[in-house]
This record gives sequence, structure tokens and C-alpha cells, in this order.
Amino acid sequence: MASKKKSRSSKNSSPKYGKAASKTVASAMRRKKKGTLRSGKAGKGGAVKSRKQAIAIGLPEARKKGAKVPPKKAA
Repeated sequence: MASKKKSRSSKNSSPKYGKAASKTVASAMRRKKKGTLRSGKAGKGGAVKSRKQAIAIGLPEARKKGAKVPPKKAA
């Protein structure tokens, strides 16, 4: 018996993140490079140093703007 490969369902074929979301994250990355991106509530923390932190800040910003971003996973 030959096993059949499952084709992708139409439900999964659309991208998870919208273009507006990637623009917001890209903006956060630019601010990180420039040194103006800050962590914490209302940017009161220290300057962001890592790429992952910049992405983690950019995604909620995109969500607030109404961009297509998957909901945050529950802990």
C-alpha cells in the first residue's frame, strides 16, 4: 500500500500575518537599530538589545492597530 500525502486544506493556506503586521514589526526593528525602541510599560524600561524583543514589542503594536496577527498564546 502506498501512503497518500495529505494536501494542505484551504483553511491553512492563508498567511498567518498580514502586510500591516509585518510593516509594524519592521518599524520596531528600525527603532531598535536606531536605539529608540524601549521595553516596558509606556517605554519606561531600558533600550531593547535583541531582535526577539523587538519582534515581541512589534506584534502587540500591530494587534492594537487592528492588523492580522494571530492571538497571543495563553501561558
